Order: sequence, then C-alpha cells, then structure tokens
Amino acid sequence: MRQSKLATKTLKETPKDADNISAALLIRGGFITKVGAGIYSFLPLGYRVLNKVADVIRSEMNGIGGQEILMPALIPQELWEESGRWGKMDPPLFIVSDRHEKKYGLGSTHEEVVVDMMRKVIDSYQELPTMVYQIQDKFRNEMRSTGGLLRVREFLMKDAYSFHASEEDLDQYYEGMKKNYLNIYSSMGLTTKILKADSGSIGGKVSDEFTVLTPTGEDTVVYCTKCDWAANIEAAEGIEKCPVCGGDLVREKGIEVGHIFKLGTRYSDPMNLKYKDKDGSEKPVHMGCYGIGIGRLMATIIEANHDEKGMTWPENVAPFRVHLLSLGESENVRNKAEEIYNDLTAKNMEVLFDDRDESAGVKFADSDLLGIPYRVIVSEKTLKENGVGLRKRNEKEEKIVLTDDLINHL
Repeated sequence: MRQSKLATKTLKETPKDADNISAALLIRGGFITKVGAGIYSFLPLGYRVLNKVADVIRSEMNGIGGQEILMPALIPQELWEESGRWGKMDPPLFIVSDRHEKKYGLGSTHEEVVVDMMRKVIDSYQELPTMVYQIQDKFRNEMRSTGGLLRVREFLMKDAYSFHASEEDLDQYYEGMKKNYLNIYSSMGLTTKILKADSGSIGGKVSDEFTVLTPTGEDTVVYCTKCDWAANIEAAEGIEKCPVCGGDLVREKGIEVGHIFKLGTRYSDPMNLKYKDKDGSEKPVHMGCYGIGIGRLMATIIEANHDEKGMTWPENVAPFRVHLLSLGESENVRNKAEEIYNDLTAKNMEVLFDDRDESAGVKFADSDLLGIPYRVIVSEKTLKENGVGLRKRNEKEEKIVLTDDLINHL
C-alpha cells in the first residue's frame, strides 16, 4: 500500500476527548475516527488490525472444531421474552420498532437467537457436543461511553456457544476453552489472569473474566506469585496470602478482555432446547458461552504495547509487517525504493510504502506513531553502502543490510 494513497491522516496533537492512551494513539495514527459517544469508524489501518485480531481468534475457534455462523443484530421481542430477559438487561437494550409497531432489541448478546437456531438443528445425543461462533456487531446501551474502544455502544465481538449432553461434559469443555483464550492472548504478547466473575444479565452459575495486566488498566487485580489464583480488588479485600497455596500476593492494574459463562440449562429450559438420549428420553441441553470484544482487545494491545513515540504492534496483528521509507529527492533513491516495494510485495510481504513528499523527520515521526514492526529505510546514505537501513520498532539500533539479503532479515 502506498502511503500517499492511504485514506488516513496522522495528527500531531492528541484530541481533547481522547481520555486514554489507546484512544489517543489510534486517533492520532488515523486508525479510527469518532462518530459519536461510544461510536467509531475504522479507517483502513484500523480495519486491517481489527481483522487480524479477529483472524487470530477465528483460527483458535476453528482449531477446536468451532463452526462459524452469522446471526442477526435485530432480535424480535418474542425471543427475549421466551428467556425472560426482555426489560431486564443491564445495560438495557437499544429497542426499535418497525412500521407495524413490532419491537426488536439490538443484540448485545445472542443466547436467545442461537438457542432458537439450535433447537431446529439438535435432535440426538450423537450430535453433541458442538460449538458455533460468530464475529458480529453488538450494541450496548451504556450510560457513559469513555476510554475510546474500551467502552463503546457499538462494537465487533466474537461470541461462541457450546452445547452438551451433560453438565460434566460442559465442565470439561469450559476448562479447555480457558486454555484456548489464554493461547489467543499470549500469541499477542499479553499477560493475562483469570478471575472469577459475576454472571450478570447473561446468567449461569459460573463465569470467569480474562484480564490483561497493564499499568494503564482500569481495574486492580490481586494475584498469587506461586499459583494461578487471582481476583479483583473487591473480592480480595482483606486477604493477605493466597487462599489456595499460601503464596505472596501482588496487585497490578488490568483490563478485562474476555468473559466466559457456564450457562447450564439457563436458556435450554425456558426455550425448550432438548436432545434425545440413548434410551429415547428427552433431556435439556447444557450450554456455555464465550465472548471477546475485538475492538476492546485491539485497544488493550496498545495499552500494553506503546512507548512515548507511539504504538508498538505485535507482528501477528500489525496493520503491515514492513514500513518502507523513501528519504530525500534523489531519483536513485526513489527508483530503488520502488524496486524494493515491488519485490517485497511480489513475495507476499505486507508493506506500507511511505512515498509521500515529506521530510525525513515527518516520515520518522509517523513511522514511530504507526508502530509497524519493521522499518526499512532507503536513502543516499544506505545506497552508498549497497543496502537499506533496517530497524525493529521496539529496538533502538538501526543496521545496514544488503538489499539482496533484506527478505531474509524480514
């Protein structure tokens, strides 16, 4: 992608209403733009990152046999009434009416819809367990929307739903899903703790939150230095040693990035989701649900990966792998930069080519802000050494590498 054609613009100053680091850097870098309170548009760079975060999650869900589906955001009032959640959601639903005065809730979560779908699909115990998931827009009627992508009113979410013949099978699957979630976060370089949580409007007897440790977090996490025990500050009040192993406790800030629930038969019973057992008797299906806010995770990655100059994206979710900078007005430099751009692109390398008519200072500052993992510099200085400048975004030192050997370094 040529930066001269990129539909975005970087900003030198932080917008006044950007009230945290991720919002400030995403807006300054031209990744997102604010439409209204808790409502954002994703520009090309931001949308590339959003899709890459979604693809990491999609790969993990597919790897455990998940089947991707897509459900509507517009959910009839009758479905919400079947489960007993109409008028009881927190935050309350966005409610709209059609021209026939029929009411709908904009989906903040999709338990009712997925149960309605699966009760038309599941018949026998032989079809269980199974899991379906979607990556789709959600709507939350928040009282206040602050923190950029961390608390929004419309957002992209991965929500998965598993279906089981027994509580024991659900328990086993639920523990496995914890490991899958930790795989997702660790692949992005995030340190995550699992906390017992309140199930809220979703329901079920057991739920767990996944919280990424970062100094800019909005929550306080207390965790053991010896075992996996962790809790939020309210639940850990007065506890001086780990209640599991007696180890020392540490407090750190964190951001919630995922929530999973053992629903049991919370929705199966009122909505008549059943299966036939070996003996032909009908039994309720046991369920679990598993959510990750894609934009919220994207913002959290920045909160945990930045410096004073800008973002430092992990390689698997960065908008591009290489930021190619052509410095100066020399025709030789421009021609060599074009040659490298074409060569890397032909080798399926994702390259953002800064071919703009800007000073080296502007290009360096924008490159630092955008946080692309590898910076490749073509200048008169590098050409004299028959090479290019190469520097990782999270390292200070730049080295000269031979042009012919560049692909090996990348």
